[in-house]
Amino acid sequence: MNSLNTMPEETAGLSLENPYLEWLGVRLVEWRQGYAEIHLPMASRLSNRSGRVHGGVICTLLDSVCGYCGQYAPQNEPPRRAVTLTLTTNFIDLPEGDILVAKAVVEKQGKSVYFSRGEVWSGDRLVATATGTFKYTR
Repeated sequence: MNSLNTMPEETAGLSLENPYLEWLGVRLVEWRQGYAEIHLPMASRLSNRSGRVHGGVICTLLDSVCGYCGQYAPQNEPPRRAVTLTLTTNFIDLPEGDILVAKAVVEKQGKSVYFSRGEVWSGDRLVATATGTFKYTR
């Protein structure tokens, strides 16, 4: 099934602090050191001319989840921010179902740059994968 580790939705409702993702309908379901998971309910507004989820939506999910997984900071620490340096995306299958689930893990983390790997799932279908490089900002 899903190849990235997951935990129950006990942390649903975490704040994204990202107006674009909130407008899109994304929910931050889990966020901890080195891991992030976001969900996006399927909606017709996410479709392209063919009636399928637009590839840009899937790229947005991958960019976001790959970014978030390296930016986690405990409540007693200042928030972390980063910008995307690279994002390589691979489209694998078409989504079927009611929700897109994006998960990412940090592969390597330095003082100013981190590398992450993400996946988007629709039920048992792996829809897309990505690897990204992100740079912390001040």
